[in-house]
Amino acid sequence: MFKKKDVYELEQNVFQEIGKNWVLISAKNPEGKVNAMTASWGAMGVLWGMETITVYIRQTRYTKEFVDAQDYFTVSLFDGYKKELGILGSKSGRDGDKLSEAGFTLEMVEDQPAFQQSKCVFICKKLYQDDIPMEAMPEDIRERWYADGNYHTMYIAHIVGCYVNE
Repeated sequence: MFKKKDVYELEQNVFQEIGKNWVLISAKNPEGKVNAMTASWGAMGVLWGMETITVYIRQTRYTKEFVDAQDYFTVSLFDGYKKELGILGSKSGRDGDKLSEAGFTLEMVEDQPAFQQSKCVFICKKLYQDDIPMEAMPEDIRERWYADGNYHTMYIAHIVGCYVNE
């Protein structure tokens, strides 16, 4: 069961959560269908006087269509579940029901997608998005991460709700 919590009361290490444990970015489209993707890049902090999260989604990701179609998305944190998050990060929702394949149970929180297996979910309202300009990026980074031309869109969102699973 999810319980609302002030983000300033959280004790998670964002470097551990995003970079090592991975997070799940989820959104629903206007028809109510939910899709999610695993991410290991992102940031959390304060911007424009608001608690924010920044996520990066590649142009080819199906989840991008869902995030682009709505004002809100969620970011969920997990303890473990690396195998399941691996499925959600390597398969496309275009090709089947990867949420069921991963065994995750959908639960709506503030009318946004969350999963019973997660320990925490952030309800995020988009504030800003932009494609990362390749020409402004150092060449070594461009060659390592974007040789195929499949670049990221950056999304900055206000964390309007934080829920922990108790």
